[in-house]
Amino acid sequence: MKARRCSLTFRGVVSAFLISVLLEPGAAGLVFQLHELCKFCDVELTSCNGTGICKTNCSISSICEKPTEVCVSIWRRNETNLSIETLCHNPAEPLYGITLDDYNSTTCVMKEKNTTTGLAHFCSCKGAECNEELIFSQSDRIIEDGEAVDPTPDPLESNHSLISAVLVSMLPLLVMVIAFFGMFYWCRIHRQRRPNRQWESSFNFKRKPIAGGLDCSDACAIMTDDDKSDSSSTHANSLNHNTEPLPIELDLLVGKGRFAQVYKAKLKQTTWNQFETVAVKIFPYEEYASWKNEKDIFSNTDLRHENILHFLTAEERKVEKQYWLITAFHPKGNLQEYLTHHVISWQELQVFSSSLARGVAHLHSDRLPCGSPKVPIVHRDLKSSNILVKNDGTCCVCDFGLGLCLDSSLSVDELANSGQVGTARYMAPEVLEARLNLENIESFKQTDIYSMALVLWEMTSRCEAIGEVKDYEPAYGSKVREHPCVESMKDNVLRDRGRPEIPDSWLRHQGMAVMCATIKECWDHDPEARLTAHCIAERISELEDEMGKLSSRSSSAEKIVEELKIPVEVEIPEEEVKITEIQNIIAVDCSISDKK
Repeated sequence: MKARRCSLTFRGVVSAFLISVLLEPGAAGLVFQLHELCKFCDVELTSCNGTGICKTNCSISSICEKPTEVCVSIWRRNETNLSIETLCHNPAEPLYGITLDDYNSTTCVMKEKNTTTGLAHFCSCKGAECNEELIFSQSDRIIEDGEAVDPTPDPLESNHSLISAVLVSMLPLLVMVIAFFGMFYWCRIHRQRRPNRQWESSFNFKRKPIAGGLDCSDACAIMTDDDKSDSSSTHANSLNHNTEPLPIELDLLVGKGRFAQVYKAKLKQTTWNQFETVAVKIFPYEEYASWKNEKDIFSNTDLRHENILHFLTAEERKVEKQYWLITAFHPKGNLQEYLTHHVISWQELQVFSSSLARGVAHLHSDRLPCGSPKVPIVHRDLKSSNILVKNDGTCCVCDFGLGLCLDSSLSVDELANSGQVGTARYMAPEVLEARLNLENIESFKQTDIYSMALVLWEMTSRCEAIGEVKDYEPAYGSKVREHPCVESMKDNVLRDRGRPEIPDSWLRHQGMAVMCATIKECWDHDPEARLTAHCIAERISELEDEMGKLSSRSSSAEKIVEELKIPVEVEIPEEEVKITEIQNIIAVDCSISDKK
């Protein structure tokens, strides 16, 4: 077994001690842990016959690389010779196929064990060079004043040089700690004295949505503070040390799903008694897999986008026996709730649909806007309740508990094991039928597009531009139960080839006709015929431009009529009001974008 070593010299001990302490993960929180000093030799021949008390005669001492490692000695006998091996090892991991026990002892008591290489005697312990002296039976004890006592090395004799080195090394380390705390205290005081207007100004960060998404310099996510204005997440991130739970006070239960509950909560600040409002998604212990999957996806920095829910941190709350995900909070709630209580305008429909398409396009993309490679991600549970409405009127995608990273290293078997997941109402035909093309990762993205089409239909059904607006109902509405099963959806989607109804009255609005045509292409039964998320975003952007031109001309005409105070029939060129012309232009642009 190979491992790194350092000789026990004065400079070696000082250097190794400083490096091991400062590189320890706990160093970020100034929690210093002293690593064990053990005898560390490769396998060496010995005259120890496996009885009584033996010395390893190892001339090399090593400071263990990790604080979890303990000192270990192994004595072996074979047909020709006897050997001893000394090393550092983590008792949580197997060694030669066996698990170490009694490693909290200060003495090294040998026990016979059956390893992968045959019988051998093992001992493990904690203490400076405690694996130097091997005790082969508890009966072999030292007799002092007529009483039997366990043999223990004299620390004054065996560790004199080590104690001296450690004491000397602690002096510069102590100076460094004092200097660090001094700088930390100065920064804290300096922060507190900043004018309060700097804090307030940080909450006024608003930005107009960009059709192409954010570039790399704009990849900062947006949070929400308590006064319901968009704000930068800089303050929250500065508190996220991950060494102890964040100071969070749960406030109100705002949502409940299959795997977790979502609370509105207060993230306390250390200055001015201020706080930021955040969302806390709480998973019970038994839903660890769902929490871990969502945490791993959120932890990918490439996921950051203005139309993806901004992630702060994840925590394991051992006292409460819970797992937490802490994210930005959006007081307007999810899209399903919003559509239930609001009829939206044509402009709101464009912003909602455009921002949703950009968010999904970013998930599916294999490159960042700046050109860097990115692992595509599929959501696999897109629905209106998994989309949040932000204060600036845009949408962001949330809930990645069923998300899947389409890593090129995934095998067909691994993709097949991902299972038939999602919400039955929003499942694509090929998912309901369990006939996904696992050879092509694009097939997973196409299932998201089908689900997004149903969400776009729900938005459209609540838009005032369609004329008579009915009460909100999810896709397929009364055709199925409130929580339909897979078999019920198979009957509607596969057997009857049914889709949510698009009445002719919806198509009287110029832009709505294009929107409905896009929806129909996205829920096509053939996955290959569906548009890509990027294409949808481009099409809606083109639609906004075309409708803007028509609106501008129409406004100009109305202004002329009002000034003249006489009836005037304004003729708008025919090619500008033909929806088929607009669709053809957008279709061409879309195909060009896909080729790019």
